[in-house]
Amino acid sequence: MYTANEKRYDSMKYNRCGESGLLLPAISLGLWHNFGDKGNYANMEQMCFTAFNNGITHFDLANNYGPKGGSAEINFGRILKEHFSAYRDELIISTKAGYQMWDGPYGDHGSRKYLIASLDQSLKRLGLDYVDIFYHHRMDPDTPLEETMGALEQIVRSGKALYVGLSNYDGPTLEKAEAILRDRHVPFIIDQNCYNILDRTIEKNGLKETSARLGKGIICFSPLAQGMLTDRYFNGIPADSRIRTDGRFLREDQVSGDKLVNIRKLNDIAQNRGQTLAEMALAWLLHDDAITSVIIGVSKPEQILDNIKAIENTSFTADELAEIDRLSI
Repeated sequence: MYTANEKRYDSMKYNRCGESGLLLPAISLGLWHNFGDKGNYANMEQMCFTAFNNGITHFDLANNYGPKGGSAEINFGRILKEHFSAYRDELIISTKAGYQMWDGPYGDHGSRKYLIASLDQSLKRLGLDYVDIFYHHRMDPDTPLEETMGALEQIVRSGKALYVGLSNYDGPTLEKAEAILRDRHVPFIIDQNCYNILDRTIEKNGLKETSARLGKGIICFSPLAQGMLTDRYFNGIPADSRIRTDGRFLREDQVSGDKLVNIRKLNDIAQNRGQTLAEMALAWLLHDDAITSVIIGVSKPEQILDNIKAIENTSFTADELAEIDRLSI
């Protein structure tokens, strides 16, 4: 039977989410991978126990996480019911909708029909009355922004989400969405985007600058670039690696040639700092006041403990930052 660690908050840092009243742990646990039908349920339990016992209060999902889509929510809902029901008010649970979830014209994108129906399905799978944060998962140029933001407003008004967020938006679209939500007094507090040493998209598309200017938090997914910012691929491609077992999000040609040379040089910087490459990659994100939290994706409990070490040293010299920037190109 699971028993929470009484000192679970002592080793975690909590950051204010933009200008809201909500605090998020510097490290959040993502359920994008390893919580679907192909995962081991006992291992899922242990990863959740390890996370919460070490102060990770935020668990991030989406309707289509699996595989199969919906299965991550089902498995996490079971863990909530069996082990965490007494701790619901100590948890931040987020989910999303915006990508293909079911067949037909109503199971994708950003319509009011899809978003509200999808969240209702997510709540059933999770066994919850509400989620803490509900995101629109991606921009939809074919649906009026007023309709998508209106759906988020209705979701909050109905009590099915406490806050709303936007994921995979760019700066200009974010600014338009924020104006609509602000006018309607909707508690929009956070943006979720891919961001890491090797992927600087949000620096180029205006998302990072706009979020900071508007007082919104940023939470980063893929902080380790699908494993590239670790030592996992220094000696070839392991048989149990994501490249070999999945292949949807990382290809063999992405961890070879000049890219691998630069990653090894990044590893040298990390070692000189007394960190692993993964720890430094997380610390690099957390040294930035614009970043509220980073979402880690793990396959075993001990990786959570390794990743949490990143918060012990998030200070960088100007020379280190410049060299990291040079090697990220």
